[in-house]
Order: sequence, then C-alpha cells, then structure tokens
Amino acid sequence: MSIKEMHAAVREFCAKRGWDEYHAPKELAIGMTNESSELLQEFRFKDRDEQQELLADPEAREDIEDELADVLFFVLRFADMYDVELDDALASKLEKNRARFPANEYQEPSENQDK
Repeated sequence: MSIKEMHAAVREFCAKRGWDEYHAPKELAIGMTNESSELLQEFRFKDRDEQQELLADPEAREDIEDELADVLFFVLRFADMYDVELDDALASKLEKNRARFPANEYQEPSENQDK
C-alpha cells in the first residue's frame, strides 16, 4: 500500500466511525505517544539478543508489527487532518540532519555490527 493509499484507508476508517471530533492535534499526539510506549514495552528490559529473538518469533513479531501500525495510524491521521505532506516533511528533516550530522564525521558501522 502506498502512502496515498494508507492515508485514504485511515481517512475512510475514521470517517465511518465519526472520529473527526476526537482527533484534535493534542489527542493525536497523545495517541502517537501511547502507541510508541506500547511498542517500547515489547522490548523493555531485554538485551540486544533477546530483542532479536522477539523479532524472530512470529507471535511476538506480530505484536510488534501491530504496535508499529498503531503508531503509523496516528502519524497518518495527524498528517491527513492537518495538511502535513509527510514526504516533504521527511525530505526537509533529512536535509536538516545531513547538515547537523555530516556523514564524513561518522564512521560507517562494521558488517558485524547488529542492526
């Protein structure tokens, strides 16, 4: 599904439930935070190996993917309701980060380093 299709799917889902009145910027930001916290909870107190094991386990991975989808839902909803062009916003932020963190000042990760 493309970003455009994701926007449309979220818009339709919310429209059919009459949720516009509940989706003020603050409430959507709270939703993003809550869902991000639920994603974090999946990894809390786990070392890197345990985190990788979770991602390799189909049931745990499904839970993680659900939490990521929940975060994405709120990001898409916020952008859709408040006219944020996500591709433009990301491009702008990457440009700012390129200036802030020049690639020549950082060492490339070794091939053996975990993702």
